[in-house]
Amino acid sequence: MAETLLFNALREAIDEEMALDPLVCVMGEDVGHYGGSYKVTKDLYEKYGELRVLDTPIAENSFTGMAVGAAMTGLRPIVEGMNMGFLLLAFNQISNNMGMLRYTSGGNFTIPTVVRGPGGVGRQLGAEHSQRLEAYFHAVPGIKIVACSTPTNAKGLMKAAIRDNNPVLFFEHVLLYNLSEEIPSGEYTCALDRAELVREGKDITLITYSRMRHHCQAAVKQLVEQGYDPELIDLISLKPFDMETISRSIAKTHRVVIVEECMKTGGIAAELIALITEQCFDELDAAPMRLSSQDIPTPYNGTLENLTIIQPHQIVEAVKGLVQR
Repeated sequence: MAETLLFNALREAIDEEMALDPLVCVMGEDVGHYGGSYKVTKDLYEKYGELRVLDTPIAENSFTGMAVGAAMTGLRPIVEGMNMGFLLLAFNQISNNMGMLRYTSGGNFTIPTVVRGPGGVGRQLGAEHSQRLEAYFHAVPGIKIVACSTPTNAKGLMKAAIRDNNPVLFFEHVLLYNLSEEIPSGEYTCALDRAELVREGKDITLITYSRMRHHCQAAVKQLVEQGYDPELIDLISLKPFDMETISRSIAKTHRVVIVEECMKTGGIAAELIALITEQCFDELDAAPMRLSSQDIPTPYNGTLENLTIIQPHQIVEAVKGLVQR
């Protein structure tokens, strides 16, 4: 075991995969000389050269399209969105090309591409830099979506995403890059389609992902001290959902709260509640509850920003109310 920061775990994964496979390459704004906006590609330019670590112009639609073409011809590109909000400019390339070309070509092309970068509500980054795009892309067919939450799963998921022959949107949270943890020192990967059972319990199922995992863990600590026994699941895979793990948990606890940083309207929790209602209705003793961000642009003001997203005390209150009911 070796302790490392989340951004460095991602860098290690990319470095190891580039060393193993000469077809793996990186492209994006400032990924080369500068080492990436959050240093995920630090020193890779010096090691692998400008043809494999390519600094691009500020033109997300263009370099994402270039990645699609590179994947079609046999490369395995990793695209960094300096901020995931900017990838709205490449929505057409991701949805109409990256997600669909394997199907529309009759299987003649695969698109083994990873699109990764920082997103989520940071600390006073303003509305345009506080985007949560997972719900935007959730309806796009042909892509996988994962969200890392710890250094351990960040490295394992990145290695698995690079090796996958399908396009993978890889969401990292801007406030988790400096999260430190001991990670396995040997070779390992994490499944792209499985949730993680973080804590077993019997009273209620808490489902979450990304930074909200840590808010939920803070809430769980308070709840346990007050005599409650919650079960905590980190989704990790946002598309597809690991309904096997989720259904098994709900069959045990009969209550569920979904905590997300995504907006409430049309968010990840909205789709998940629909599936839970379809597949687990008879197991529920209470209506599923979602705790989501408010449907407003994220304020720059720090106090107002905190009020738009779910905090641990709100999770505690929601769980106690649902269990007591």
